[in-house]
Amino acid sequence: MTDGDKVRVLTVDDSRTMQGVLRKALGEAGYDVIQGGDGVEGLEVLQQADPVPQAIITDINMPRMDGFQFIEAVRKLEAFSSIPIICLTTETDEEKKSRARALGATGWIAKPFNAEKLVWAIRRVTA
Repeated sequence: MTDGDKVRVLTVDDSRTMQGVLRKALGEAGYDVIQGGDGVEGLEVLQQADPVPQAIITDINMPRMDGFQFIEAVRKLEAFSSIPIICLTTETDEEKKSRARALGATGWIAKPFNAEKLVWAIRRVTA
């Protein structure tokens, strides 16, 4: 399988440690991983990506542009409006989950997360 055949996933998280964990977990599962350090950077990476990612994983609590603002911005861009977005966050509040869903998030996984569960979720939304 060449990189061109791999499913591409964009991860957006301000934690360098979490970026490394995501890159390792998804890379080992055969995904092509591109990354942004916050919502602003995530949008830039998304708009410059070729090929476009087939799924997005975003944190909620980030500087400059949080996950809610990022989801809303992605959904306003027609070219990216149907890409599945999974929130990966320490937040477990039902109100925040509902807000994310209302803005267009596809799923929600709480940190700390199980790598197998994350990979399963990505497989499910990109199938």
